[in-house]
Amino acid sequence: MSGLILMIASDVRDRQNHSVGRHGLWAMDDQRASMLQSTSECALLFQQFDWASSPLGPVDGWSPELRTLVDVTMNSLQPMLIVWGPEQIILYNDGYARMCGNRHPGGFGHPFRDLWYDIWDQVDPIISAAYAGHGTSMDDIEFIMHRNGFPEETHFAFSYTPVRDPTGAVLGMFCACTETTADVRLRREQVSERERLLRIFELSPAATAALTGPNHVFDFANAAFAAMIGDRDVIGRPAAEALPALAQAGLITSLDAVYRSGMPLTAHAMPLMLETDSAHTRGKRLIDLICQPMRDPSGAMAGILLQTQDVTEQLAEEEHRNLLARELAHRLKNQLAMVQAIVSQTLRSAGDITSARRALGDRLAVLGAAHDMIIKGGANTSTMAEVVAQMTQVHDDKLAPRIQVDGPPLRIAARPTLSLSLILHELATNASKYGALSVPSGRVQLNWDLSGPNRDRVEISWTEHAGPPVAMPQADGTGSKLIKAGLSGTQDCQVEIAFHPMGLHCRICADLKGFESEH
Repeated sequence: MSGLILMIASDVRDRQNHSVGRHGLWAMDDQRASMLQSTSECALLFQQFDWASSPLGPVDGWSPELRTLVDVTMNSLQPMLIVWGPEQIILYNDGYARMCGNRHPGGFGHPFRDLWYDIWDQVDPIISAAYAGHGTSMDDIEFIMHRNGFPEETHFAFSYTPVRDPTGAVLGMFCACTETTADVRLRREQVSERERLLRIFELSPAATAALTGPNHVFDFANAAFAAMIGDRDVIGRPAAEALPALAQAGLITSLDAVYRSGMPLTAHAMPLMLETDSAHTRGKRLIDLICQPMRDPSGAMAGILLQTQDVTEQLAEEEHRNLLARELAHRLKNQLAMVQAIVSQTLRSAGDITSARRALGDRLAVLGAAHDMIIKGGANTSTMAEVVAQMTQVHDDKLAPRIQVDGPPLRIAARPTLSLSLILHELATNASKYGALSVPSGRVQLNWDLSGPNRDRVEISWTEHAGPPVAMPQADGTGSKLIKAGLSGTQDCQVEIAFHPMGLHCRICADLKGFESEH
């Protein structure tokens, strides 16, 4: 820059020596009127300024270097600043004036330090380096300025260039600069917006990931997504490499189609073989999926936002609820048969009509309570003894009980309570119709206890004795399906039904944690 300035200044000096006319850069007959072609605010301010009383002196005595820089500065649209002489007097154009705030026009033609006194501790080393012959260039420098009467954070890109005379002595400094405060604020807002969105996605209960580029590279994955895939490290890796299960399910082809077309994709209950824990245990999961295309500011495809939800347990629970609903419908159809069995059993053991009426009313009331529990789904935690007692009051005889029960105190959560109540009533109903309770000599043994090496499982046993011969049915009815479905709310429930000639035996074994508490 200094070399260019010297070349221009030399040309001006030669033209002055040949008496350039009124239309030259610095015509001698009216220096300030003809030196500038610009009519900007700062150019007019320059023409009106009393330079004779300034340390720079009258304009006709200025060096060619300073005249050249003033002409370049006043005719430039880019903010420019000149600092000249040992007193560091400043001249600037309209672009730089806007950066001065309410300190313009007071700073024009005065020492540089007077203009930027509040940030002088930062500016002084840079201007001192320029006067020492060392240029400085920065893409971003931050100042806390009071240029408008209040503190504000500002940012600038600039270069300070020493200006020398033909002997090499430094005469002053020239600066071309740009205020970047608005750009910095915009970048911060964009970063802040991105961080805010990332926080929203991170807290989202839906498993969310961002894929970038045509190879679908993982750029972000929230905690829910990491948990769904077994906390595997996927960031920075293409989807096909990070999660081979996606390719096996044909999902990579679908992602390619979304990226090419820009059209979203949704899928429900997509089966995926996923490693769902840190031990890389693979299991089939059912996934709801939304693939939403993402575009850059120009509108071009940038990536895909992937939102997923593991609905395996939800769908299993829905199926279980449907099974219970079907069973409820089945049981309602058999109400007359149940009532008939209750009436027959009551009348058979009653001594007179009055006691028969009382016992029959009690048992029908218990039957109604059992159905209330089924419909409500077990609103409160029950005990094993309460559920069993409810069943025996409906199906057994108080005076001559034929269902023998035995087991320790156990709590049952709401969901297992509903399932167990249905199962026991189903077993008792079948026993009343076809099994041990259908004949006077028949008996049932109902036991429950804790089992397993850590006593972390509950085992329930229903065994019929002295009833009519039983045989395995040709096909499972809705009641059998309900029994085999096991206890809702438990993670690991096993049901075994054996049709022995001497009587039916049913064994139910489930995890104690799911049996006793909701989770």
